[in-house]
Parts: sequence; structure tokens; C-alpha cells
Amino acid sequence: MDLSVTLKGQTRDLVLKNPVLTASGTFGYGLEFVTYGDLSELGGIVVKGLSLHPREGNSSPRIIETTAGMLNAVGLQNDGVESFCLEKLPRLPWHNTSIIANIYAASVDEFAELAARLDLEEGVAALEVNVSCPNVKAGGALFGQDPALASAVTSAVRRAAPHKHIMVKLSPNVTDIALMARSVEDAGADSISCINTLLGMAVDIQTRRPSLANVVGGLSGPAIKPVALRCVWQVARAVKIPVVGLGGILTAEDALEFMLVGAKAVQVGTGNFVRPDCAFALTQTLPAVCDRLGIDNLTSFCGSLQLDS
Repeated sequence: MDLSVTLKGQTRDLVLKNPVLTASGTFGYGLEFVTYGDLSELGGIVVKGLSLHPREGNSSPRIIETTAGMLNAVGLQNDGVESFCLEKLPRLPWHNTSIIANIYAASVDEFAELAARLDLEEGVAALEVNVSCPNVKAGGALFGQDPALASAVTSAVRRAAPHKHIMVKLSPNVTDIALMARSVEDAGADSISCINTLLGMAVDIQTRRPSLANVVGGLSGPAIKPVALRCVWQVARAVKIPVVGLGGILTAEDALEFMLVGAKAVQVGTGNFVRPDCAFALTQTLPAVCDRLGIDNLTSFCGSLQLDS
């Protein structure tokens, strides 16, 4: 069965050998998982979020387990874009697997500078723009909660990285995710990934303190899958560009549910914490599951959800 997928963008296409990618922040830079599987078997690797300069992240505790999921407030710790380009990227199998650089910044200009730096790297096939971060010039307003701000970031990244496929990662913490999707599509996005984490918190009744040092964090894992499916379905109906789904995917069946509602590809996130070989296992089991369900063409299966007329 041919599992290859092409995410046809408005400016640049993204070719994947299969629809299984890893989600940013859950797979490190990819190199940390080489003992659990062959990186070149994956459809794509979305590396942990990159900033212009290294970041130490938040204080601990910053990851805790919750019912059917986890909360994290890592604080976007990373080694910076230069370290990634010089030390990590050359060691990744970018000739065989699409490498996608997730980027985040605190201003539109900073996003553009990051994009321009990565546009120079042959080994980077696409940029995933994380708009779930605060705009310091707009009083801390989140880019991903304001259509105008999300549009401005997308447009700036598109201009700064003309040679890359631009994927925008949307937050579910909005009133109308379809509106956000249309705003980034109109600004030049080639594809959309959704969803990012839901905002949540946990407390300890014995210590009477928050479980996370940051108090609130991002909720992920199977607990958010119904929300993620709803968002992917709404976004896929609202835009013409491809949608990549994520949120609670652990099995091939989970992945196919996202594809049924309109996703062209999926990302495995928290599943990598449950079992480090999760993404590798999904790529291996997907053909057999498709065969069992009578799916002989993933392209025609995508978006084939039957609704009562």
C-alpha cells in the first residue's frame, strides 16, 4: 500500500513518505530516539521549538501526569537555532525524511529573522510556526488568539522563507478556530497543524500548592483527543490547504480517525512519552490496520466522514 502523502501548499509542497510525523516538544531533536527505531522510516520529524537564542525554560516541576494525559510547562527550553543548524541538523536523516523546524518568537520581526535563518538550510523541508506564544509588543497577547496577529506572523514568515513549506500550528484556546485557520491561509500558509495543547492546571491537596511551578500548563494526550478531532474537522472544512492533525494519537486507529475527519497527515506527541517507539510502531502497523478496515487508498479516505443529510 502506498502511504506517501504530499501536502500541497499555496507556495511550496511538502512530500512525506508516510503520514506519520512526530510532534514538536515530544521527540527532542529526533536524535534522542535513535535507539528506539529508524528515523528514516518516519514520514517527518518536527523538532522541538527553536528560538533565536538558547532558553533555559521554566523551573521544575514542569511536567506532571494527569488522567489520560499530561500537563507540561517546560517553557520552550532549547539550544537556539544556531546550535540546531550546526550540531543537530547535520546528524538527522534529512535526505530520507522531511525535517520540520518548529519556531516561536515574541515579535513578528523575530519570527521573520528565525524564518530567514532557516530558509538557508537545505536540510529543513518546512517550518512549523508556533503562534501559541505571547507578543511582547502587543502587551503579551497571544498570536494564536488574534486573527490579525496570526496573519501578520504568517505573512512575515512567508516572505522571509520563500523556499520553505510554511505550516502554522493553531491553538484550541480560541472561540473560533476556523476563523484563525482562514486568517493564516489568507496570509500565505501552506498547511495547518492542529491542535496545540489546551490550557490546564493541577493542584496538590496535601501541600495545597500548584503541581506545576508555572501553575498552569499545556494539557495533552488522549484526554484532549475529542477536542482535537472537532478542531481538525472544523478547520478542514474551513480551508483549502492541507491540515495535519494531532492530539492524543497513540495508535494507527487514532491516526485514521483524524484522517477520516479531514487530516492529510498526523503528528504523534504525548504517545512518545508513553512508549518511546510509539511513532515507529504506528508507521509499521498502519498498513495492516488499513487492510483490516478495507482502506486501500489513504488519499480518498481522508475527509470521507459520512454525515446525515
